[in-house]
Amino acid sequence: QVQFVESGGGLVHTGGSLRLSCSLSGSISMLFTMVWYRQAPGKRRELVARITTGGITNYPDSVEGRFVISRDNAKKTVYLQMNSLKPEDTAVYYCNKNPPLPNWGPGTQVTVSS
Repeated sequence: QVQFVESGGGLVHTGGSLRLSCSLSGSISMLFTMVWYRQAPGKRRELVARITTGGITNYPDSVEGRFVISRDNAKKTVYLQMNSLKPEDTAVYYCNKNPPLPNWGPGTQVTVSS
């Protein structure tokens, strides 16, 4: 069974940057679309970046131009480079397949101070 382990979160000031990593474990190929999600307190989980097996990416307007998703299939790792961070980016960030599997990882907390 595949497991997701997110890392790289932290506390940054407005305008700062962070790079998140998502490592996949288990006997699994990487032949699927991967997604980064986030969930802020009291809000629904939302998609913030998606990357296909062919490397095609897309983002919602809220992060377009600031976030970049990438993947290294050999390392079974997906990354999220986050630049020009804003307080509204504060959330727990998760990775998963698209559509998501039920076994979510622990997530990584990102806090952006104003």
